Formats: sequence, structure tokens, C-alpha cells
Amino acid sequence: RVREGDRLLGLASNGLHTNGYSLARKIVFETAKLSPGDILPGSGRTVADELLAEHRSYGPSVQPLLGNRGLHAMAHITGGGFTGNIDRMLPPDLDAVVRVDSWKMPPLFRFLAEAGSLVDRELYRTFNMGVGMVLIVDPSDAGAISDTLVRSGEAVYEIGEVVKGTREVRIVRGN
Repeated sequence: RVREGDRLLGLASNGLHTNGYSLARKIVFETAKLSPGDILPGSGRTVADELLAEHRSYGPSVQPLLGNRGLHAMAHITGGGFTGNIDRMLPPDLDAVVRVDSWKMPPLFRFLAEAGSLVDRELYRTFNMGVGMVLIVDPSDAGAISDTLVRSGEAVYEIGEVVKGTREVRIVRGN
């Protein structure tokens, strides 16, 4: 049911979840030469606590929405990051525009970006960057769906929209 004009709602992650561990380990332990007990710069938490944060389940929050006609698609942002998961929700003639300035990047991902000298393309192809699940919703239902998710304890961001295209996920900064 995904169509032009639909909105992308992002649900906050609490860490790496299930993607990017090989690259994260390389950056943290080889490039930055940190140890598990060291404080990860900018986070106030140990490297071990950041890297071993339990992957949270979105099931209890999204299950009540499964019958909502305004919910058009969902993607868990795991291996493949944004580009390798959101694209699967799109018809061949539509793109998803993800506005990366629409949520605050958690310290772990800022550290990985800076210490690893990673460009956006690699970051958003590998990591969830603080958004662990993306829902594509009808714009007229976006507010109500977001409110339901917030009431269930989720941090929700409107992170983009669906536009004409060729099944591409466009990562953009600014308006």
C-alpha cells in the first residue's frame, strides 16, 4: 500500500542491535585502541555497555498497529542499514527520502562516524544510526500512529517521505 506522499516514522534504537558489529569492533578496538572498560567518548558509558546493549523488541509497540489501514509497511533496520531494508518496502516507481537531521544521532554512532572517518553512505548502509525500525504510514494517520507509539514508550521521529523514483533510499541532510 506504499504510495507517494507517505511519511516515514523512525523508532529509536538503543544501540547497534544486530548490525555493524564487525566494523564497530574494528573502529573501537583497532582504530581508536579502546578497551571494553574504557568510557566511549561522548557517551558516559563503557565501551562494553555500548557494544553489548541488548537489542530491544519493537513487537509490543507495533503489534497494536497491525490492523491500522494507515500503516502501509514496516522495516527493521538490521544488516544492510537503511538502504538495504527500507528499499524492500518500496514499489519500483517510488523512493524513500530519509532526512538524517530529523533525529539526534546517539553518541555511539557519532563516535563510529568520526573515529572511523566514515561517510554517510557507509554509515547508513551499515548501522541503524539510532533508528531501529521504520514505518511507512499514510500522512493523514501519521500523527495518530505516532501518538500510539509514544504512549507505548517509543521515541518516534518523522524521518522522511515517499517520492517518485526508482526504489532508491535517498539519505539527505537539511531540507
